[in-house]
Amino acid sequence: MRHLTLSRTQWEQMRDYVEAQAPLEACGLLGGRDGVVKTVIPVKNAAHSPVRFRMDPLEQLRAFEQIESDGMDLLAIFHSHPCGPAVPSPTDIAEAYYEVIQVIWSPGEGEWLAHAFWIESGHAAEVPLIVTGV
Repeated sequence: MRHLTLSRTQWEQMRDYVEAQAPLEACGLLGGRDGVVKTVIPVKNAAHSPVRFRMDPLEQLRAFEQIESDGMDLLAIFHSHPCGPAVPSPTDIAEAYYEVIQVIWSPGEGEWLAHAFWIESGHAAEVPLIVTGV
């Protein structure tokens, strides 16, 4: 079963980053092993858009290198929908090139919330996003 487990600190790190980038979409990578996140790596949104993200190529490459050099796997890509719900858009589904979990953030009713999805063959299925710690 696909799932993603992260600490409360990692959750807050992502939340603070996507909130700070609003009203633009934010993006980044999550590295770890066996579904357990070990590192959160924010990556600059080169699209500078409130409705689209494109990771800065150099920052993305450096993030991949960091994940690999630390002996981790790419577990997930995260990004925000500052103007919409925390579900994959048609563009998110069409451009899901990596076989990893997609974590999508949106500003719910007063607070940022995230949901995790596995996207395959043009379909998105929500998967467990487990936050540990107090």
